[in-house]
Amino acid sequence: MPGSVRTRMTPVAEDASVTQLELFFDLVIVFAFTMVTDFAAHDATGVNLLRALLILAMLWWAWIGYSWLGNVIKADEGIARVAMFAAMGAVFIIAITIPEAFHDLPGGWYGPLVFVIAYLIVRLTHLVVFWMASAHDAQLRRQVIRWAAGSLSVASVLLVVGAATTGTAQLGLWLAALVWDMGWTFFAGNEWRLYSPSHFAERYGLIVIIALGESIVSIGVGVAGLPISWSITVGSMLGLGVAGLLWWAYFDVAALVVERAMHHAGGERRIQIARNCYTFWHFPMIAGIVAMALGLKKVLNYVGGAQGHSLSDQLHGIPLFALYGGVVAYLVALVGFRHYATGKVLVPRLVTAVVLLALIPLASALPALAALGILCAVLLALIVFEVVRYAQPRDLIRHGLN
Repeated sequence: MPGSVRTRMTPVAEDASVTQLELFFDLVIVFAFTMVTDFAAHDATGVNLLRALLILAMLWWAWIGYSWLGNVIKADEGIARVAMFAAMGAVFIIAITIPEAFHDLPGGWYGPLVFVIAYLIVRLTHLVVFWMASAHDAQLRRQVIRWAAGSLSVASVLLVVGAATTGTAQLGLWLAALVWDMGWTFFAGNEWRLYSPSHFAERYGLIVIIALGESIVSIGVGVAGLPISWSITVGSMLGLGVAGLLWWAYFDVAALVVERAMHHAGGERRIQIARNCYTFWHFPMIAGIVAMALGLKKVLNYVGGAQGHSLSDQLHGIPLFALYGGVVAYLVALVGFRHYATGKVLVPRLVTAVVLLALIPLASALPALAALGILCAVLLALIVFEVVRYAQPRDLIRHGLN
């Protein structure tokens, strides 16, 4: 029996890289992110934005389980491969059911319940494989039992009951399930396994890249079918510039520093960095990117003259807050990400976040294209300042430290 388990489960090596199957899985997850963006854009109200954020958080919480599992056993070997494909299928069902998650459409199956069942399939598949992977590791087995007993059991009941209700009750029950799930995970212990810090950091870096790619797709969607013009060209380049500057803010130094801190840490400290810096602090980054994508989509829609808009129209309300607030959430999350691992507070990024919030009233009074231009200019100023001000430590981190 032990021999058969080993043939089905291949441990992850310390120098492992992300597998192609994990990348495939991530692409399906990010497709679901795009559906969240469309869901929020369809009804740009505060309540619907909260619903979209809740769905995004549920998707994130489903995804992070597989990021930890893939660092214990190879995702593309044996039964893990079968589980990944099963989970991908369930995620795809979640994605196409998002428009019905809170409002069932006439005909067909009951949308909210289908959404919950697909979500629970993703979670339970992860749990079963993690249980099998811990067969010869008593410490990990204790951690899996402790986590599952308090987290998934309670959350599942709340989600199913919520699917049978509507309106505020449904939103409240699903939100309670998510808060309980996240909270229990935080307090359930530090006896998880993390065999390859480089693999773990790469996995999260890739999800950031793919999410930023989704924001670029939003630019194209915003002008799809519209004749090319100077305003569309400028708006597209500004949107691409914002996405590129956010990429720089993450990958130029921050990602390297935190990965190295996690690599040099041992025992519980390594698990804590992985959980807090990646599992928790990366969620506001992803949420910020998705919100920004919503804003970019609206801006390009405006500057292209779609749906009766003109170049002089201002960006108001939820789309404007999503555009600026998404970037603010991303920057603040980067500060938390770096601070937990190293103790260093990135003051320029906090200052930039405050400046962007203060500029929202001005941006609301200007044409949408100008609002996007201001956002891009502020981010560019931040990156240029950091490159010049921290030139020497930046060079050491990127080229002189191991």
